[in-house]
This record gives sequence, structure tokens and C-alpha cells, in this order.
Amino acid sequence: MAGNTDIWRRYYDKALYRPHSKRTEFEARLNESDLKVATDCGCGAGSDIHYLEQQGFQVYGFDINPESVAICRDRFGSESLVKISESSFESFNYPKSGVVIANSSLFFADPSHFEVTWDRIKCSIEVGGVFAGDFMGFNDSWAEKYHSPTTPLSASEVKTMFSEFEIVRFFERDEMAKTSLGKMKHWHTYSVVAVKRR
Repeated sequence: MAGNTDIWRRYYDKALYRPHSKRTEFEARLNESDLKVATDCGCGAGSDIHYLEQQGFQVYGFDINPESVAICRDRFGSESLVKISESSFESFNYPKSGVVIANSSLFFADPSHFEVTWDRIKCSIEVGGVFAGDFMGFNDSWAEKYHSPTTPLSASEVKTMFSEFEIVRFFERDEMAKTSLGKMKHWHTYSVVAVKRR
């Protein structure tokens, strides 16, 4: 990612004006745990952090990209409910949470540690808590041609990961469409919202 600093800067400049995801609202309402704690994995410019903090959640956001971390620290530096860290998926110390978000970010988790990383994320979610995030499919342009390794999965692999959850939403996207910077690519993703049951 370090070699693509300009691309990420342009991405974050756009992301600053993006509203929070409607899925985040849905996820926050689904939280049946007693924990009003949220973790935003790959938090970007912090639009979902802002929404969750407004709802009274203690929010832990992290990103591996220093540009993102700097933006979020500027944005939320005075908010006592928000803690921002510069970290990878593999090294982050996941707190016990009622809400975990991974919007278009787990694509970039290290494939050689993905199983362990997912296990740590899964274990951090309290029973009754909710996960909402996206996973990359094998048809995605970035599955093999991205500048850093990605973790593509099949639909059955993704569903197996949620054996301890009730899957509330599962949506597969498989189409040509623009990136947030306006370039065309083939998207193949699985979007999941799931409540932890055990």
C-alpha cells in the first residue's frame, strides 16, 4: 500500500464526504449483546466511526494506512469514546465488541494468516453481537492482480466461517463497475450481516 500513497490519498479525500453505511445503522440496531462497543476494521476516513460514536458506542477503529489514521485522529481527537490505532488485521488487539465492521477491508488481510485473523475477530464478538463486512470472491479483478496479496474465498467458505452465527443478510455481487475513484473493475464480493449465537 505504501507505493500507492497518492491513490489512497485521493480515496480518503473522497471518503471524507461519504455518509456512513446504511448497513452500519442496521447492524447497530441488531446488536442484542450488552456491549455498546464497536470495532471498525480498516476504518478509512471514519464515516462509520462517526455514526457509531453518535449512537453512544465506544469505538475502536484501526487501519494499516498512516494517511487514514492521521485523518481519523484529526477528526476524532477530542472524542473520548473513540480510539484510533495504526495496525494490521493480524496485529490488532481486538476488544470484546457488540458490533464489528469490516467494510471492503478484509480483502486485504494477509492470506497466510487469514484463518487465525478471522478466528480472533470472531472470538471478539460477544454473543448477541453483530458482524457486518465484505469478503472477496475469486472472480474479482483484485483476486490475483492487486499489488499486494488478497484473500479470495468461495460462497461456501464464507458461509462456513459463520457456523456460530445466524446469517441475517448474505449478498453476492459479481459485476463490472467503477471503483470509488472512477476506474472500471470486476467486482466479486460477498456481503454478510450476521448475529453471533454461541
